[in-house]
This record gives sequence, structure tokens and C-alpha cells, in this order.
Amino acid sequence: MKARLAVSRRLRSTPFTKRIEALGVSDYSIVNHTILPKGFTRSVEEDYWHLREHVQLWDVSCQRQVEIRGHDAARLVQMMTPRDLRTAVAGQCLYTPLIDNNAGLLNDPVLLKLSEDHYWLSIADSDVLLWAKGLALGFGLNVSVREPDVSPLAVQGPKADALMERVFGPQVHEIKFFRFRKLNFQDRSLMVARSGYSKQGGYEIYLDDSSLGLQLWDTLWEAGQGLEVAPGSPNLIERVEGGLLSYGNEFTNANNPLECDFNKYCSFDDDLDYIGKGALCAIKEAGAAQIIRGIKFDCNKCPPCASTWPLLVENVNAGEISTAVWSPRLSCNVALGMLKRGYWDDGQSVVVECGDGTLRSGQVVDLPYK
Repeated sequence: MKARLAVSRRLRSTPFTKRIEALGVSDYSIVNHTILPKGFTRSVEEDYWHLREHVQLWDVSCQRQVEIRGHDAARLVQMMTPRDLRTAVAGQCLYTPLIDNNAGLLNDPVLLKLSEDHYWLSIADSDVLLWAKGLALGFGLNVSVREPDVSPLAVQGPKADALMERVFGPQVHEIKFFRFRKLNFQDRSLMVARSGYSKQGGYEIYLDDSSLGLQLWDTLWEAGQGLEVAPGSPNLIERVEGGLLSYGNEFTNANNPLECDFNKYCSFDDDLDYIGKGALCAIKEAGAAQIIRGIKFDCNKCPPCASTWPLLVENVNAGEISTAVWSPRLSCNVALGMLKRGYWDDGQSVVVECGDGTLRSGQVVDLPYK
């Protein structure tokens, strides 16, 4: 008998759950205390090809928002990240690594700037809300920090533009990448961003009224007829090929931004202050000890990567793989992992010690996969 996930107020369902279940969801994960659909009737490979060719609706309500609002909102947000936010404008989305006093990564949310004193952090799987509340209290900042009723719904794939135009009108084409604007839906204004956790293009709709969830889903679903619309979720093959990192998988609080190749999101300007700057400057001075890279290895499908796998160079430990999967497009296994200094150059030969005990030949490659 297949085990079932018992959902309660502690493990939250979403405004779209009824439709997800009616469409045959087969697997869930838990992210931010919220269920995340992870599979339907298609295999991972079938889902991969569908995502690359058509359009999917993803219930990503688990991307909870941490709302920071008030006189000191900009100050608090800047304290939390090494990314320089001083030139950010309203309507902009920014990938924003958050670090602690030791420069350890706490999360890597997308920051949405609604106005000069109003921000949302669309978070990965860790409790940023408590961190932000603690900083606001400890520094005596004049801000409100809360989790609003916001449940993102992603529309991803090459036909996403056509589907979104049918529902929201041609103005969707005016939204630039990593920008957002409010569009009308059933006499309501919904925030729509050109963004998403795939490299296939698409949008994220920030539903701010759970009571409209089924209506929004049904409207998109009906408009998608003829476009081969299907339910979906972030696809593991597409994620690895695209070099999209996952907090808790590719990196944790034990890692710093420079190890994760987030250098372009880190400012070391003398006049910019943030928590952990001293520690991050010291790491920059010494140089990162390891870096996340891609690893391709032999043509037999690898087993599921349930734990990290060692990488060897001449029987010396050179790092570890965190995520691995078979790529039907590249006809090889593709992986993400940490390579130690001296072993991360493109083309470096490695041996992968897979979870089933087999040793497989591979090489280090640049991300994203070509």
C-alpha cells in the first residue's frame, strides 16, 4: 500500500490543491510547511519533454512571501543580503542571496520591490520570516514583518506567452524578464512576473486572495486547451541542465555565496553595509575553497541520488555530487556538485562514486549545460 501524506494546518494545502488532486498528482514534497506537487502521471522524462515543448501550470504556493514594509524596510532588506539594492526600482525582481554573520547562506529568495517601503521576499525552503523578525526587533527598526496571503502559480514553457495573453491580454508581452506588473483578473489586480524556476520561459502569478485560487486555475486551464496545457512542477532534469540551484540540496547554511558562484550578487563597496560583510570579505581574500559546477558522466542511467556522492581524482576526494539525473537530450547523466579548489576546471576528469557502489567516469563542465 502506498503511503499517503497527512495534510494539516501545520503542513498546509494550497488554493489550487483540489485541482491538483483531480488531475492525478502522484507525489508531494514539503517546502516552507506547504505541500509542493512533485509528479503526475507522466515520467520525469516525459514531463521534461512536455515542459520544453508546451506549457504547464505549477502550484508553487510553497514559495511563501516574507513581507517587509515600513519606514526602515529598505534598510532591513539591505542588511540581510550582500547584493547592492540601492539602485533597485519598483516593479523589479532581484535574485537575492541572504547570509548570516558568518557569511553562511540562509536562503536565496527572489526579492520583489513593490515600492520604496514595501518588499516581498519569495523564499526557498527555510524560515526567513523568523530571521527578519529577529533583526527588526534587535535593531529597533520601524517595519512590519509578516507572511501575507500570497500563493504563486507558475505558467512555464514555450507556449506560456500564448496562454497568458488569452487570460490577461496582450499587455503580458510588455513585462520584461525579472520584472512584474499588476494585471486585471476578474475585476482584481494580480501581480504577474516574468519569472519562474525553469529555463523554458514563463510567468509567476502572485495570487493574493486564496478564495480565487480555483477560479484562477480553471480560467488558465480552459484557456490552455489547444496549447496542450498540463499540470506540472519543477522538473529535475531541466533544473540540473539549466544550472538552477536548490537551497538544501546544492547548498546550505554551511556554504557561502562565493562557493555557489554568486559573486555577481555580492558587493564589497566600502559604503555598503550588511550582516556578514566582514566574514564574506575574508573569504574573498582567501579565495573560495570549493565551487558548484556541473558534472557529466557515463551513459548508463544512474540510480536516484538520495545522498551526496563522492567525486574522485586519482583516488583523491575532489568534491561531491548533490543532485544527479539522466538527461535524455544529452544522452548522459548530468549532475550538480561541489568541486574543491584545483579540481573545478572545465574538462577536469573525475570518477563518480554512485550510490549503488559503481564507479563511473565523468568530467567537470560549465553551467548551464549546453
